[in-house]
Amino acid sequence: MTSLLIADDHPLFRAALRLAASEGLPGCHMREAADLASVLAALATEPDTDLVLLDLHMPGSQGLSGLAMLRGQHPGVAVLVVSAHDEPRIVRRVLDHGAAGFIPKSASPADIGEAIRSVLDCGTWLPPGLADAIAALPANPADTDLASRLARLTEQQSRVLTLLAEGLLNKQIADRLAIQERTVKAHVTAIFEKLRVRNRTQAGMLLRSLDLGEPARVM
Repeated sequence: MTSLLIADDHPLFRAALRLAASEGLPGCHMREAADLASVLAALATEPDTDLVLLDLHMPGSQGLSGLAMLRGQHPGVAVLVVSAHDEPRIVRRVLDHGAAGFIPKSASPADIGEAIRSVLDCGTWLPPGLADAIAALPANPADTDLASRLARLTEQQSRVLTLLAEGLLNKQIADRLAIQERTVKAHVTAIFEKLRVRNRTQAGMLLRSLDLGEPARVM
């Protein structure tokens, strides 16, 4: 049975995606998550999930950071990004960070169903009105390189990086994650090595480069 995970912090939009998915793919198994931590927990319990419908803005994930973390930790799970950010240059970045396709939040239920079926058939999907503009944009080497570096982080290192970017000290990170401070120090050292940065400021700047700003709400 095909398994889908709908990840969006807006209950009404989750319901709309669930309805469109059930109409486009009758009988599929669906779960929902309202924040990035719940997404990762759901994939930990069901790693054979076929597809995640991922909102770019929800608790624990701003911009491309959640996508980068998800693709790094679960590279075998296909991701369809669902967002109000539908500018061609942003969709290009979404693809460069490993998404199999992009669904604007203004998409019709028929388009959502088509996108899901296309990606589950090992294809890709882009909104017809944007496909040509996106295809004309070359892949950004900086994004593909950053995606590759972020993919090397473990789940715990990704958590540490997020808190580090918020300006927390090692002791504060240790308290937040309920781990020892020396463990945090070891993670920070590994993060610097994997991301090829020298200090906390540079690591935080890399993560913040994935922020896209707040999109307008559709619902």
